[in-house]
Amino acid sequence: MDSVDNKCKTPWEKVMGDIPMHLDYFDGSMFDAISEMVSKYPDNIAFDFMGRSVTYKKMKSMIISCAKSLKSMGIKENDKVTIAMPNCPQAIYMFYAVNLVGAVANMIHPLSAEKEIEFYLNESDSVAAVTLDQFYYKFDNIRKNTKVKSIIVSSIKDELSPVMAVGYMLTEGRKIRKISKDSDVVYWKEFLNGGKNVTDYVVNRPKDSGAVILYSGGTTGTTKGILLSNYSFNALGKQIVATNPMFKAGDKMLAAMPLFHGFGLGVCIHSILSNGGRCILVPRFTPESYSKLITKYRCNFIAGVPTLFEALLRIPDMDNADLSCLKGVFSGGDSLSIELKKKLDKFLSDHNSSIQVREGYGTTETVTACCLTPYFMHKEGSIGLPFPDTYIKIVKPGTDEELPYGEEGEILLSGPTMMLEYMNHPEETSETLRTSNIDGRTWVYTGDLGIMDDEGFVFFRGRAKRMIVTSGYNVYPAQLENILDAHELVQMSCIIGVPDPLKMQKIKAFIKLKAGVEPSDATKNAIIDYCKKNIAKYSLPYDIEFRDELPKTLVGKVAYRVLEEEELSKNA
Repeated sequence: MDSVDNKCKTPWEKVMGDIPMHLDYFDGSMFDAISEMVSKYPDNIAFDFMGRSVTYKKMKSMIISCAKSLKSMGIKENDKVTIAMPNCPQAIYMFYAVNLVGAVANMIHPLSAEKEIEFYLNESDSVAAVTLDQFYYKFDNIRKNTKVKSIIVSSIKDELSPVMAVGYMLTEGRKIRKISKDSDVVYWKEFLNGGKNVTDYVVNRPKDSGAVILYSGGTTGTTKGILLSNYSFNALGKQIVATNPMFKAGDKMLAAMPLFHGFGLGVCIHSILSNGGRCILVPRFTPESYSKLITKYRCNFIAGVPTLFEALLRIPDMDNADLSCLKGVFSGGDSLSIELKKKLDKFLSDHNSSIQVREGYGTTETVTACCLTPYFMHKEGSIGLPFPDTYIKIVKPGTDEELPYGEEGEILLSGPTMMLEYMNHPEETSETLRTSNIDGRTWVYTGDLGIMDDEGFVFFRGRAKRMIVTSGYNVYPAQLENILDAHELVQMSCIIGVPDPLKMQKIKAFIKLKAGVEPSDATKNAIIDYCKKNIAKYSLPYDIEFRDELPKTLVGKVAYRVLEEEELSKNA
């Protein structure tokens, strides 16, 4: 342990069992980490997608083909390439291909609204983008407002067997808007053929250089791009396996969490592939598809948000399921209530599983999870112990004054998975990443509240920043209010989260209309149509309520807590 580490309290060290406090980390790129697994397990299956399996050797071959094609398109070191894809093979190939040519993968939600996509492209300075045919029209509508030179368009059918492709085109494929013949796009097969003669395509980057951009609201609730390094992702892969010593190469992870989310990309994809595991790709989550894939593939590990697991409990297909194959079930992205954990643990036991749900905690500023309930013990309500080489302390909010065990304060994180910066936001970067004069470490100030007991178990107590979590997605009210307030009929708005048994929270908008505007159905429909164009589907308000006045605080701000309390009392 080095001199810096000696200054950090580590009460969890005495209860870590066989989980090491420190690890040796891979120094190469994310592609290098995958390539190492190819040399060890060339014929093992890397992932399955809609009934089709791809080996590690085939995956590497496709990644290299994509890298050559990117190079032929003029993609250079440090260029940003936006990937707006569900969990499908093309997304995997492109993610690692971008890494191989030394560019940066800008990961975004394919269901984002047009204006959000425009923001992501411009915030990252993306020069190219890859998406599916069904989402292309959004890019086409805003492309002229960006620096994007090339848009690569693929289709789900490109990665299906001939029989499955025909079935897809007769069902889902029929709903997809046709792309105009004069559209300036590069189709997937054309793209792959474009790099055949390229030989110089590998760019070796320092391990601490930027590799991935994920998006979060940070501590202010304004969407920002979080720049993460190769080292961050590779360190996470080592930590995941160290905290799950039952993992073996070839074990299967059900990858339903999306690629644009740190949990999905970091845990369900890269941590598994960089350790020789097998990903079962789920392009579009439904509880029914999730349950079928668990039993069909006899998955060893599953991960999800509490709403996903709650839905799983209600699926008739699971009544007679044998879950003895499970080695790990991980819940993250939102707080897992004590009661839901009890229900899930009973469900697992009733279906022949010998394990319990393990809750984790983390932030996108640290890729994803950096704290997890150990496999051999748990404490009710706890989010677990820090990962190897990860340090957590509880401080008086806004300071670096560490609080005694059992006292509530702000959660601070430090470790090898920390972000490099918020892109284009140096002031907020310096507010979130601070080096302590006391222990010499750089810490992420999370804005989350919690306590730590004298054995190092952490208990999450709430979010200091204003945020709504709906079905595992973070939604920032201030951002939605800015969009609503820009509408010509709206004087002022307020967004709140309303408790929901399935989503945990659903989004409701309260609106004060401009003088002379009538609160009619026509007005509501006009605002809803506007929302659909400017707000991602998962962030859309389920209801809009018009008010003559919105409640105010003493300093004149909208008192959103008053509206939250009103909704709670209605539903009590």
